[in-house]
Amino acid sequence: MASKRYPLGIQTFSEIVKGNYFYADKTAIVYQLAHYAKFHFLSRPRRFGKSLFVSTLKAYFEGKKELFKGLAIEQMEKEWTAYPVIHLDLSCGKYYSLENTYSILNGILEVEEKKYGLKVNPIDEKSFGGRLKNILLAAAAQTGKQVVVLIDEYDAPMHDSVSDEDLQKTIRNIMRDFFSPLKQQEGNIRFVFITGISKFSQLSIFSELNNLKILTLKDEYSSCCGITKSELTQYFREGIEEMAEHNGLTYEETLQQLKQHYDGYHFSINSEDIFNPYSIINALDDKEFNSYWFTSGTPTFLVELLQQKNLDMLNLDDLWIQASRFDTPTEKLADPIPVLFQSGYLTIKGYEKKGKLYHLCFPDQEVRQGFSESLVRYYSAQDMNRYDAIVYAYSKNVLINDDMEAFMPHLKAFYDKFPYTIINNNERHYQAVIFTIFTMLGEDVKVEHTTSDGRIDLVLKTDKSIFIFELKYKKSVDIAMAQISDKNYAKAFADDGRKVVKVGINFSENQRSIEDWVIE
Repeated sequence: MASKRYPLGIQTFSEIVKGNYFYADKTAIVYQLAHYAKFHFLSRPRRFGKSLFVSTLKAYFEGKKELFKGLAIEQMEKEWTAYPVIHLDLSCGKYYSLENTYSILNGILEVEEKKYGLKVNPIDEKSFGGRLKNILLAAAAQTGKQVVVLIDEYDAPMHDSVSDEDLQKTIRNIMRDFFSPLKQQEGNIRFVFITGISKFSQLSIFSELNNLKILTLKDEYSSCCGITKSELTQYFREGIEEMAEHNGLTYEETLQQLKQHYDGYHFSINSEDIFNPYSIINALDDKEFNSYWFTSGTPTFLVELLQQKNLDMLNLDDLWIQASRFDTPTEKLADPIPVLFQSGYLTIKGYEKKGKLYHLCFPDQEVRQGFSESLVRYYSAQDMNRYDAIVYAYSKNVLINDDMEAFMPHLKAFYDKFPYTIINNNERHYQAVIFTIFTMLGEDVKVEHTTSDGRIDLVLKTDKSIFIFELKYKKSVDIAMAQISDKNYAKAFADDGRKVVKVGINFSENQRSIEDWVIE
């Protein structure tokens, strides 16, 4: 058993330190940030360590030196000045109505008012901006020091009210008033840190804070949340070793599996690989390579939006967008791409400097497989037995028996029952669906695989075989198989050692499904 515990669901820095939990030391970044600017904003996906980072900032600015013993910041900070800290956590309730919103904001401010002995006249109870101003003034006056303001999940009210346009508009105005003293009281403020999922410029709540430093895409703060490979091997080595022993793997094999499943996030152009902290901690605790982060919040509304916008798995795993796309307003969910990026379903994989284009893809296997599963479940919504049947048929016929021929009738049956509303009669659509199904099943699958003689429509690799798929629409399987042979696609895998299987499939316009196939 590991000598330390995993901080499952724990987001308080002091509890992690005192409770002997595993912790990836982020305190050097805390020191760097504390001496950078006055107003800061950071967006990161849900369950990615934002609240823990805020809690670490709180302990630092409160001057709690004893909590940082043995951590990087201990050697960096010499003064350990204690400042009054106002911590506003907006994730402490659901903003589904105006009444709820008033109640939550009132409760948040009451905590701070009690600290400084402030009494609120009932007539001023809903004057949230005025109340925050009085708190800032009292904190500065009573301590003789500038105030630190930490705002966690600032956008929770906007996300909760997204389905009600009128309510969201009202809440936006309330929140703009709520935060207005931050600019007015700049002289009394030492440091402000605002965090959430959505990028600041999209919600205009902080329109008066024109000197706000956006950290979201900055290289030097790309690893403030999440776990880097060096942090994983330095702070969690014991857990990796236990996981390796449990699964009959070597340390390096386990590390590679963890990387494949949970690594691959990049939050800036030159960001190093970032592991998903929620998934890593749960995987090490369970000693299993399961889906954790993705299943903790299934993106049903995003899947529906993708269908409306005619986007599929092939689009999502290879996107090139301009930086301005990140700033597309998300309140009405008109464009799914910035929402997918901010939510952690897509991440930066490259940058083309001349055109200033960002390359977005799925970050890792957990997200790629989970998203494809959500799409397939969406396709099968009227009959979940179809979903279960395709998974079982693939496992039995392809993975166990290495028999693609036996699997094809099941694949055809799945296509046969597709709703016409989500079928586009073209070769690319059918390619996207097959790619989605195989990705959902956790397989190594590539589309448009480039060889010296052309591009293979789809390549599927299992432990035993490599399947080369050529797909045709309103043509014939003979044409598909001839192309595989004429282009000598199999040559690209001659040195692999696995059996190479050629699969030609033709799709029918009238049937809107697989018409026939040939396997050699």
